[in-house]
Amino acid sequence: MTSLDLWPIGNCQVSALINRAGELVWGCVPRVDGDPLFSSLLGGEHPDRGLWAIDLEGCQSVDQYYLRNTPILVTRKTDGTGNAIEIVDFCPRYRRQGRTYRPVAFARIVRPVNGSPRIAVRLRPTGDWGKSISPVPGGSNHLRYPVPAIPMRLTTDAAVGIVNSEQVFRLERPLTFFLGPDESFDGNLARTVEQMLADTASEWREWVRGLATPFEWQDAVIRSAITLKLCQHEETGAIVAALTTSIPEHAGSQRNWDYRYCWIRDAYYTVQALNRLGALDVLEGYLSYLRNIVDASKGGHIQPLYGVAGEIGIEERIEEGLPGYRGMPPVRVGNQAYEQVQHDAYGQIVLSNVQAFFDQRLFRVATIEDFHSLERIGERAWQLHDKPDAGLWELRTRTHVHTYSAAMSWAACDRLAHAAVAMNLVERADFWAGRASKIRNRIENAAWRDDTSRISSTFEGDNLDASLIQLLDLRFFKPDDPRFQGTLKAVERGLRRGSYMLRYDTEDDFGLPETAFNVCTFWLIEALQATGRESDARNLFEQMLARRTAAGLLSEDIDPETGELWGNYPQTYSLVGIINCAVLLSNPWSSIR
Repeated sequence: MTSLDLWPIGNCQVSALINRAGELVWGCVPRVDGDPLFSSLLGGEHPDRGLWAIDLEGCQSVDQYYLRNTPILVTRKTDGTGNAIEIVDFCPRYRRQGRTYRPVAFARIVRPVNGSPRIAVRLRPTGDWGKSISPVPGGSNHLRYPVPAIPMRLTTDAAVGIVNSEQVFRLERPLTFFLGPDESFDGNLARTVEQMLADTASEWREWVRGLATPFEWQDAVIRSAITLKLCQHEETGAIVAALTTSIPEHAGSQRNWDYRYCWIRDAYYTVQALNRLGALDVLEGYLSYLRNIVDASKGGHIQPLYGVAGEIGIEERIEEGLPGYRGMPPVRVGNQAYEQVQHDAYGQIVLSNVQAFFDQRLFRVATIEDFHSLERIGERAWQLHDKPDAGLWELRTRTHVHTYSAAMSWAACDRLAHAAVAMNLVERADFWAGRASKIRNRIENAAWRDDTSRISSTFEGDNLDASLIQLLDLRFFKPDDPRFQGTLKAVERGLRRGSYMLRYDTEDDFGLPETAFNVCTFWLIEALQATGRESDARNLFEQMLARRTAAGLLSEDIDPETGELWGNYPQTYSLVGIINCAVLLSNPWSSIR
């Protein structure tokens, strides 16, 4: 049965997910939001296409691991008599001629490591969302695949005819496979790909070496950071919410969404987490992306999400050619949430940008022009802070004045005041501080409920959702504020299910949610630590770490009863939670002395 026990590889241009059998089962070209070249993850219970397998005859066991501090995967397969092979999977990424080389390409090296193993290669790409692509023999060392999105070529030093026929053969020497654009491969294939492997490993290890990791849980933090980096489309700086589409939030839920786009909210949380580790390259790339979004905005309006090149229209459609994850349709492409009104985006744009007014390490420190551009965003936050929107959970058929959105509007004005101080703009600092004060008063008066001693998630009614915990991270409340403590107590009592947190427990457009939302559990962990319950926080954090896949990652959702992972994968929110909690809870480096 298909599961989310998957290992990502990638190069910040393309990515692929590899299952526990060592098969590439998901990967889109020519970029993360493109047509899936490997689509079997959404191909039902027993997919026969959209995959790339290297099968060991009589395989009995499979072991997998990443090369240290890289997204380079090693899969070792052993048969019943001890014959074994090793498969190395990666997407090339390294500096070359002063630029980052990150082709639309997937490289595989297969090595015999014991005995006389017999293997078969099954490369069955798809195009147009699930349609089989047959190879076109083109020479003695390659096969051409007329993929509509981008024609691809498999260059190999294996026997092309045997690969094409999927025939079983004896592996007597290392073999190299390079699946990339349909163009001639320059140089000796094996030596060149081995050098690509070495250069790619060095590039990633240099990046990891620059991270300011906490003392504890380093492996979890490093793997999360690498995977968040894979979620950045490096060419533009956009950060996608996940590498997949249409993994349901729970079985048969119809809550199948396409997350291969840049949500302003998700990207803010991603750069916030990576900033805590000093990964400034991700922030700088994203700020460049954001400046273009802000400049192109009409009348200051900001969408909740954009395409990775800043595309505005992301029309949602259903692709009938794929039966869906474990046969659970629909398979959605695009996301209609781009049309929604979500006012928290204005705060997240300011929060993402404000560091550039203070951080002298950046290549490009914010300018007065940047400040004035952000003031347009702050103006929108001010105008809309108490107006209804779809909220951060993107309700499709109803709107409210959401406390979280209002608090983000407050944060936009508050941080603009701080930025103005940094720019010695005294009058503007007073102006934005005044607006922040007015929004704060509005929230405190409209969202506070005396009879239940808590903040409501909306200005009307008395509802709970986990986003109220974020009032602490935003510095709207201090941990010892009785209003926050009352709210935290109510949220934990109402939404906690064992070791997990729901987003909310009221019906939405699809009924009652059945799975917990992983980042909400991490928000709870942060709040527990801040309010003096550090032992509870650490225990809960360890329980969440135990729910990770073998690759050390999490999807969006988890079943509170079974612990099974659901939702798109790997999900940036969840990885952000791992990093933030590890940084918060870890003992200091000085403790080793």
